[in-house]
Amino acid sequence: MKILVCISKTPDTTSRIAFTDNNSRFDTDKVQFIINPYDEWYALVRAVELKEATGAEVTLIHVGPADGDAILRKALAIGGDRAVRVDADPADAYFVASQIAAFVRSDPHDLILTGKETIDYNGSQVGGMLAGLLDYPFVSLASRLDVAGNLVTLERDISGGKEILEVPLPVVVSCAKGMAEQRIPNMRGIMAARTKPLTVMTAHPADPLTRMVAFELPQTKQGVKLISPDQPEELVRLLHVEAKVI
Repeated sequence: MKILVCISKTPDTTSRIAFTDNNSRFDTDKVQFIINPYDEWYALVRAVELKEATGAEVTLIHVGPADGDAILRKALAIGGDRAVRVDADPADAYFVASQIAAFVRSDPHDLILTGKETIDYNGSQVGGMLAGLLDYPFVSLASRLDVAGNLVTLERDISGGKEILEVPLPVVVSCAKGMAEQRIPNMRGIMAARTKPLTVMTAHPADPLTRMVAFELPQTKQGVKLISPDQPEELVRLLHVEAKVI
């Protein structure tokens, strides 16, 4: 079985967020980038577990410039066998999905895993678009995944319970909490990652369908006002005049 894990690069959650070019572009200056946690903790680790159980081959794919090589090397240290980087600016979700689809058409994989979303844009779009472009089944937000022969059994949380699905390979799955537990690369994995193949590919012709117009930071948090319990009229006045919620 061949497993493909889609790897995104996201800012560390402690990074200072700022924008440039009239708030139309994210300012990457002094920002520390990491593997998108949902791609790493859920999709990648489950792929490595399946590799250990079945002997599957795990390929990593990332769409982005050369600074993405560092996160691919970390993913290889966790247990990936080889990595592919499409050398292009990840302009939007459709463009990224198009690049991955082009790779899969040239090198078919049985199981394609993504994290449920990225922690920067929270779009949760690439998995569904990729499945559509490849005409593969797509299961989103799976919390459990098992493979037996050509059949994948998936579990996901729904309102009031759980849903069990059976899907034949090939399939695209977005992975959510419960799929696997986080792994920390050990020294052996880090050393082995240095010699594992990392192939750089040119981008497949595809035009983005969206463009970023502007970013906007949330309003700065204001101090709270404490109202005495024996002054309900003042509370009502402030909610009406200042907060404007009633």
